[in-house]
Amino acid sequence: MQQTYQYGWIIPFIPLLIPILIGVGLLLFPTATKNLRRMCSFQSVLLLSIVMIFSINLSIQQINRNFIYQYVWSWIITNDFSLEFGYLIDPLTSIMSILITSVGIMVLIYSDNYMAHDQAYLRFFAYMSFFSTSMLGLVTSSNLVQIYIFWELVGVCSYLLIGFWFTRPLAANACQKAFVTNRIGDFG
Repeated sequence: MQQTYQYGWIIPFIPLLIPILIGVGLLLFPTATKNLRRMCSFQSVLLLSIVMIFSINLSIQQINRNFIYQYVWSWIITNDFSLEFGYLIDPLTSIMSILITSVGIMVLIYSDNYMAHDQAYLRFFAYMSFFSTSMLGLVTSSNLVQIYIFWELVGVCSYLLIGFWFTRPLAANACQKAFVTNRIGDFG
């Protein structure tokens, strides 16, 4: 059981592989990446499914034992300042991880066919995978600094996804409205 919890830090970072692969693929092999663009949806769904299976496993362990696991490591340590990062796995974290991954998988499967002929197909899957990473990082955060970082990343991803078709005036206006609303909401 302890071994499963030791790998809990991987949960938010598995979907992050997709934006990295898309970015590296477009930089190094642009024509091949664009020709194999439908493969990105399969990889996105596969990696998010792996995270969902891992989250279900953690949830089953949470139900059986009601165990809270927290791991924290220090990044910067001085005499009067310490910056720590870590992850927290409790029943709420495991249930929210299942919810985030299952909704993300359904969105990715639907958008694969919906956006099959769109020019920005790869960009959407990069944004969506980065959004999943941000949400999973938010629910597994162990302190307020991490929560703030991942909250801001969720806001950036929301901004990017709302303004996905930025050439359309309606989407551009909605994107700006969402950005202003999030800034006011974060401040107040």
